[in-house]
Amino acid sequence: MGTRRTLFAAFAVLGLLAACDETASPRVTPQARPAALVPPAKPAEPSAASKELSTYYARVQADLLVQGLLRQDGGGVDTPYTAAMLARNFERIALYDEYARGAGLRVAKDSPSHLRRWSVPVRMAVEFGPSVPQDVRDEDRRTVAGYAARLARLTGHSILVTPVASTANFNILVMNEDERPQAVARIRQLVPNISENALDIFRTLPRSIHCLVVAFSGSGTDYEYRRAIALVRAEHPDLMRKSCYHEELAQGLGLANDSPEARPSIFNDDDEFALLTTHDEMLLRILYDPRLRPGMSPDQARPIVSQIVAGLSGGPS
Repeated sequence: MGTRRTLFAAFAVLGLLAACDETASPRVTPQARPAALVPPAKPAEPSAASKELSTYYARVQADLLVQGLLRQDGGGVDTPYTAAMLARNFERIALYDEYARGAGLRVAKDSPSHLRRWSVPVRMAVEFGPSVPQDVRDEDRRTVAGYAARLARLTGHSILVTPVASTANFNILVMNEDERPQAVARIRQLVPNISENALDIFRTLPRSIHCLVVAFSGSGTDYEYRRAIALVRAEHPDLMRKSCYHEELAQGLGLANDSPEARPSIFNDDDEFALLTTHDEMLLRILYDPRLRPGMSPDQARPIVSQIVAGLSGGPS
């Protein structure tokens, strides 16, 4: 989706105590009420601003669907692409920056960059704000877990969802407008030395940006990711929220940029596709091919990418 964003920067466990009332008889030891029977706390009523965003994003999704956009078919006979096109698209998406490094949302005018990806295992955790209903949480956890397994198969890299947020290095925050302070506090907890520029992106996220991911490396000359944080607006309807998961998690692996020429692809601002396509699967396979190394420039990577594309089984002609 054209209003999702990926940014890159150089680079606690909550305990819960349950109390029970004492019974009248000292001979009877009270038992805690089973967790499944404890009614969940009722979320606070969303503010007018949050309700307005929910209405707005529902209208955006409906308008895109009416136009035949937000496709979920992965591409077909109407979206052919060649090996040369795939190699060109990979270079623009993986080896150019859409935004200036460390400069918030300031556009970098597609500046040449370096190849970036993870070397350490990726452990994802989804964290929801109180506004997100339990049924949505359950469905989204299944979505992210299935998608993480797909990303692992495509890249050959260790990627999975951990149930313990404190062990994650790729945190996905699903929160509404009213929970923005909670999101900022959590981000500061995850990355204590995060710059104010980066935090301001989350504090003042404009409506035009539907979701985003910020990936962190160790230093300005380090191109291996060590942590990523994605923010997905809880106000999104189901398909747009799923679309955010698909693009942000893939971009957080190293496919940072968008290209208007990439098709069929979610790394394109035209909103034609909502979910990862067959073309995008190829991009991920290329990105994590061991013949490429983090830190490579476009000139260094180009001949190797051509070799990889030529050898992809089932790839474009």
